[in-house]
Amino acid sequence: MRDLAIKSFVTFFVIIDPVGSLPLFIVLTARQDPQTRRRTTVRAFVLAGGVLIFFAFFGDALLYFLGITMPAFEMAGGLLLLLLSTDMILVRQSGLRSVTEAETHEAIDRADVAVFPLAVPLIAGPGAITSVILLMGQAGGDIVLQFIVIGVMLAVLCIGVVAFLFASRFMAWLGVTGINVMGRILGILLSALAVQYIIDGARNVIRSLGLS
Repeated sequence: MRDLAIKSFVTFFVIIDPVGSLPLFIVLTARQDPQTRRRTTVRAFVLAGGVLIFFAFFGDALLYFLGITMPAFEMAGGLLLLLLSTDMILVRQSGLRSVTEAETHEAIDRADVAVFPLAVPLIAGPGAITSVILLMGQAGGDIVLQFIVIGVMLAVLCIGVVAFLFASRFMAWLGVTGINVMGRILGILLSALAVQYIIDGARNVIRSLGLS
């Protein structure tokens, strides 16, 4: 139980990366007054939380409908997270954990950026959706473990709300260099988790084939 809680926290914190998202958030909300920026922050995280909760409870059914086994999804998800961790370590923007340059320009001209690109794909992006499905899969049918995963996810989202509300202060304190250094460290942790997902998926495939 404790191991799953720790693993969930590390995974969600690294994937959602509220601190690393601050520079883009400031750019997207530069024209907003403080009150509007606060509303945008809360709305974005509420919407992102709704998206992640949906995939947490219905992601497994979606995989079943598509004929995708959990071991296959573990391996594919591990590969996706490994690519994401490489982007974090190299401080590279590929669209896996952030919006593309074209999406950023489009979003700047939008009146409301809470839904796109803040909620999706900045907060509830491919990595976060993949992670919540994988972690709920590890919880199995245990309701307590499932709610631990959901609770930890919501706690990380709350951390994100605080980070976005005090974005200017965090940016002044950490600076771009500090945020990049933190991102690299978190990227290393994520790469280890990604490899573990791949190993677990491969082990489950071998076990299902009766080779172990």
